Amino acid sequence: MNNKTALITGASKGIGKEFARIHASKGDNLVLIARNEELLNSFKKELMEQYKSISVEIIVKDLTKPNSAQEVYKELKEKNIQIDYLINNAGFGDYGFFVDTQWDRYDQMIDLNVKSLTHLCHLFLTDMMNRKDGKILNISSTAAFQPGPMMAVYFATKSYVLHLSEALNNEAKQSNVSVTAFCPGPTDTYFMEDSKMGTSKFIKNRKLPSAHAVALAGYDAMMSAKPVRIYGFMNKLTAFSVRLVPRKWVVSILRKMQE
Repeated sequence: MNNKTALITGASKGIGKEFARIHASKGDNLVLIARNEELLNSFKKELMEQYKSISVEIIVKDLTKPNSAQEVYKELKEKNIQIDYLINNAGFGDYGFFVDTQWDRYDQMIDLNVKSLTHLCHLFLTDMMNRKDGKILNISSTAAFQPGPMMAVYFATKSYVLHLSEALNNEAKQSNVSVTAFCPGPTDTYFMEDSKMGTSKFIKNRKLPSAHAVALAGYDAMMSAKPVRIYGFMNKLTAFSVRLVPRKWVVSILRKMQE
């Protein structure tokens, strides 16, 4: 029996790297995408030494660039690599007032968190539905369930990912294909430093779950074909409690927590 193949974006660090380790441990071949060639090559070497029976393909690609998703798809078609699991993990956020951040940062955030993810879904979901087999895991966030002052664009992009995934899962299930929206909360990864979110009251002095624990929950959710999975009891409670209070209260509370 041929190994299945998982394509993972943002695979050189954090949760993406842990997704790769989990799939490798299950005997799956890997296609790893990130911008940093050195980190990808080092990680590939580590995986190949530990797991002798799998193949690891790396693609150095900046998914914020136009046509990057199409270029990935074309390269894999030329190499005759079929993708059985697509994990759209790449994404970033930015902490601070909307007007204090340069537009270029938001432009790239929307390109990566929304446009690239959607394009990859469109390309690979088409193939999966045609052969009636495959799974997609889109990394959303607990941020998806409410507006987020101080991280307005990031919260909005994650809401998009949640709603897109739920709709695609509904359309795809008749073809035996699942699309899962995975919604972790803050996690102990480089994202905290990159987004500057570590300075918020919401995060300070809080023990965050490990990237491996979060990735394992995401993997299980995808394999179980769950439409939506929120990681962590308190995160679930928070996500559902916002439905019970007026929206203007939710926004005000989030603002106080984020500042």
